[in-house]
Amino acid sequence: MENRNARRLGRQVGVVGLGCWQLGADWGQVDESDALAVLHAAADTGVNFFDTADVYGDGRSETLVGRFLRERGDAGITVATKMGRRVEQTPENYHRDNFLAWNDRSRANLGVDTLDLVQLHCPPTPVYSTDEVFDTLDEMVEAKRIAAYGVSVETVDEALTAIARPGVASVQIILNALRLKPLERVLPAAADAGVAIIARVPLASGLLSGKYRRDTAFAADDHRSFNRNGEAFDVGETFSGVPYEVGLEAVERLRGLVPEGATMAQFALRWIIDQPGVTVVIPGARNADQARANSAAADLAPLTSHDEVRAAYDELVRPLVHDRW
Repeated sequence: MENRNARRLGRQVGVVGLGCWQLGADWGQVDESDALAVLHAAADTGVNFFDTADVYGDGRSETLVGRFLRERGDAGITVATKMGRRVEQTPENYHRDNFLAWNDRSRANLGVDTLDLVQLHCPPTPVYSTDEVFDTLDEMVEAKRIAAYGVSVETVDEALTAIARPGVASVQIILNALRLKPLERVLPAAADAGVAIIARVPLASGLLSGKYRRDTAFAADDHRSFNRNGEAFDVGETFSGVPYEVGLEAVERLRGLVPEGATMAQFALRWIIDQPGVTVVIPGARNADQARANSAAADLAPLTSHDEVRAAYDELVRPLVHDRW
């Protein structure tokens, strides 16, 4: 698998990583054996970047990744986790004592002394402009509690504010064929600054897999049921904020662009890999076969249909989401 680096991140990571939200919660139940099979299958195909968070299953995802690390030994895996969403989302809760406590919990869950990468998990917007927050993160790097830190953001403006911080090593942002706004300013700014771009929600919560229909039903504990309108968290995290029926229409426009021998999900992932400035894309997987299929997207040749993807976005999606995030 192709590996990429970003100057501030300071390590090589494969262009296809693994998002581990599904292994914790909010996507229907994934049992422990399936979760571990996903992790092992991903690593077997060359994936060396796992993204998790302390809030996924209230630590379940981190704990499963930690068990994998013990089973696998020295597998050369970079584990990125996130912190901040286990408390009420007010800027006042983003302070040194909480950071140290959250860090201790994640290190225990993962079974490591130093976390590879810790990201603020879509915090309130004022946090990005709070010097004390980043002073504490710098202190944690110096103390070898963490090797590097980054941010996971909801908006382009939050990303640009974070990139301007000299210690920020990575920005995680929603980027897919239904969410093109980061291409305009965020990716160029990150490339200039040497900041890694972690592309999340790459399949628009599964829409870009091409498997869903108008009558597809999702489990009650799946965010695609309970967060359709942003009832639990930012609606942009579910189907990238695109109304479900509009997303289905866009998928039908894109389906004819899929190269022979590839799946629509692989096409969607390859589209992201092709974007200048992207370091790693982090699709999730609920079983080992999905993990292996996602990794194979890295083997596709660069796409020749970027203009057609943009045309579908401009016509169907841009009016609904472009100015929101």
